[in-house]
Amino acid sequence: MSTKNLLILFTRNPELGKVKSRLAKDIGEEKALKIYIELLLHTKKISENIPVSKWVFYSEEIPKNDIWTAANFQKKIQQGTDLGFRMKAAFQEGFANGFEKIIVIGSDIYDLQQQHIEQAFEKLNDYTSVLGPSEDGGYYLLGLKSMIPEVFENKNWGTETVLSATSKDLKNNGSLYYLEELNDIDVISDIKSDSWLNNLL
Repeated sequence: MSTKNLLILFTRNPELGKVKSRLAKDIGEEKALKIYIELLLHTKKISENIPVSKWVFYSEEIPKNDIWTAANFQKKIQQGTDLGFRMKAAFQEGFANGFEKIIVIGSDIYDLQQQHIEQAFEKLNDYTSVLGPSEDGGYYLLGLKSMIPEVFENKNWGTETVLSATSKDLKNNGSLYYLEELNDIDVISDIKSDSWLNNLL
């Protein structure tokens, strides 16, 4: 395992009524939770065999029994008042621990595959930063080789402006590589475009 590369996974505690709120408005809280659990299992599958250090950051608390094996994943709790501050704190902790390349991903991108994460680490050899754009104007992956605080500040999280604003900050601080655009799962139309997830409805 490389001690210089770190993969950060941001996840919400999988509890009824606390995940995929926009999706739950369309399909109900129980089905939204079921889909989110499947997305967590997918995220675990694509990340567990990548030979890097891996930290899972929970939104609320670290449960006693979860899917993330202690041998592969170190478990932590997100710190901060919004998504930006929480990611910023996670990156700061990673760089303070001596990691040289750090990537963060969410846990609701069914199209995300292991090769996307591996490609992002590889591109950080030649680029200052890497972004994985999502179709809704946000991003599903962010990779850095050094701390760029403004990337995590003054963003309207959850809106279509996040990708463009983040890209501007990254380009102002070096070179940026874009991965392919993927779809994240936020509303029912995102599921209906995917036959496997649609079967869970």
